[in-house]
Parts: sequence; C-alpha cells; structure tokens
Amino acid sequence: MLSSAPPHPIHDPQHEHSNGCCADPAVLKSRVRGSYLGLAIGDALGATVEFMTPYEIRHQYQVHQEILGGGWLRLKKGQVTDDTTMALALGEAILATGVINASAIAAAFDAWMRAKPVDIGHTVRSGLMHYRRTGKTTAPEDEMSAGNGACMRCLPIAITTLGANEKAVRQASKIQAHITHNNPLSDAGTETVILMIQALFKGQTLNQQLHHYAHPLAAKYPQFYFRKRPCQNPSGFIGHTLRVVFDTLFNTDSFEDCLVEAVNRGGDADTTGAIAGMLAGACYGETAIPQRWLKALDAKIQGACTAQAEQLLSLRNAASEANWE
Repeated sequence: MLSSAPPHPIHDPQHEHSNGCCADPAVLKSRVRGSYLGLAIGDALGATVEFMTPYEIRHQYQVHQEILGGGWLRLKKGQVTDDTTMALALGEAILATGVINASAIAAAFDAWMRAKPVDIGHTVRSGLMHYRRTGKTTAPEDEMSAGNGACMRCLPIAITTLGANEKAVRQASKIQAHITHNNPLSDAGTETVILMIQALFKGQTLNQQLHHYAHPLAAKYPQFYFRKRPCQNPSGFIGHTLRVVFDTLFNTDSFEDCLVEAVNRGGDADTTGAIAGMLAGACYGETAIPQRWLKALDAKIQGACTAQAEQLLSLRNAASEANWE
C-alpha cells in the first residue's frame, strides 16, 4: 500500500486565495456541478456514436446533437458508460475514507467491475485483475497502457485537491491512475486535464489554459499536438483523445458547441465527449448546459453526479489538513 503524506495539505485557504481561486461560492459550485454533469452528458451523448467514423455519423445523423441511447452498447436513452460510473466509484471511495487512499480506491474499482458495468476497457480490466491476483495497487508500467481510462475518471481528484500545490495534485492523480494505467503519457495527459479543470474552477480563461497547459504539454510530448489538422476517428490512446478535446475546447465558444464538435469526430466518442464535458462544464458552468440534455440524462445518474460534486467540494472545503495514503 502506498503511504505518503504530501508536503502540503489538500486544502490550503491561504494558497488558494493567493492564486485567485473563485471567491464566490455560488460560482464555484456552478462550475463544479457543471463539470460533473458535463462528464455524464458528454458520455451519454458520445456513446450513441462510439466507434463510428465521422462519415458514418454524417450519413446517419447529419450532425449528432441529441442524447438518444443506442449505439453498439444498445444503451437506454440517457444511460452512461464506464467513463461516468468509474468516476462515481472513485468519488465514493474518497468520500468513504475522507482521503485519497490507493487501497480504498482499488477496492471500489474492483467492486465496480464485479457489478458488471455496461462496458469496461481492456487496460482497466487488466489492471484490476492484477490487483485481484496480487493485492498491489500499482499496475506494472507498460508502454501499451497509454489509454484514456485514467483521464476519463479523474474529476473527483480535481475537486478534492483544488487548492493544493501542483506537486501534490500530480501525486494524487497518480494514486488513482496507476491502479490501471501506469504510463508516462497517460500521467501527463491526465494531470494536465486535472490542472486545467482546477484553473477553470478558479476562473482562468481558455486563452490562459491554452498557453499555460495545452501548449506546454504538446511541446513536451508531440503526441498531444493538436494544431496541424483536426484529429478524426480518435482511438482510446490518450494522445488522440486530448487532441480532439483541446481542438474542440479552444475552437468553440459554448458548452453545447464543444460537446457536439467533440462527439462528431467519432471513434472513442463517449470518452472524448466525457472529458470535453468536464472541461466545458468547468469553464461555462451548470447554467450553460442545455436543458434538453439535462432532461434526457438518466435521473439517477444526474442526481449522483450533482450530489457527489457538492459532497467532494464540501470535503475539500472542510479539510484544513488531509493526507492521502
């Protein structure tokens, strides 16, 4: 079991204030709720066209912009996939212990898999089977595990560690990620998304995000470079996923346009939609989410997302000092 206390607490009000964290609790709450709902809505919207090519999407829908269900998983209207349910499992583990604990998170993920989710990625399954066999909460480092599974579920880490220093945030990200995805590219992409979500919670602009996070990531790892030409039909590789997410986030100006553009790229559309939804929700807030999408989203999932968003924010707000193990 990992056991290490970070050099700084999860919550540091003085540090937070000096870095311009949103001073209006209502605005922060809207951004956090919007991010969690954005995750679920992007997931549900994209699942319909997952593994379709952009041409196939245009042929069938012209523009896919409604939550319909169906797709290769034959989902009910408003149903979500593993992107959302794994994030909820991660959040439940944090809330149950009050800390970011590798053993608790691995056990929660294992229980999630035993409950037979509607979908599960190969790398996630492999990592959790390794945990079952060995009891170890860190999967072996593997160049083939640079998938998007750790990133798609990272939102509870972003909320819980809001206000922590960057080193501590990255440490917390690795604790949950390495249970299934132990890979430098996966780490870099997931940590960047978490830091971007937190900066958006604090009110940073998209232009600031572009220069502070997206461009430096692409400069260090060319696999994330998104400026040459749009990435179409993205695979589950984290580089493909974030190329689509960044391209759509920085080239649209509304929550709806960002998600519609992301999922119409096809490929692993539930995950590109989910991650784009996290970021767009954090940027534009809950009130920017179209009502028709909220009405279409499964009511139980919607309730779980909003409740957990507020509970994790309360945990973060209440903690003057916390450890993860």
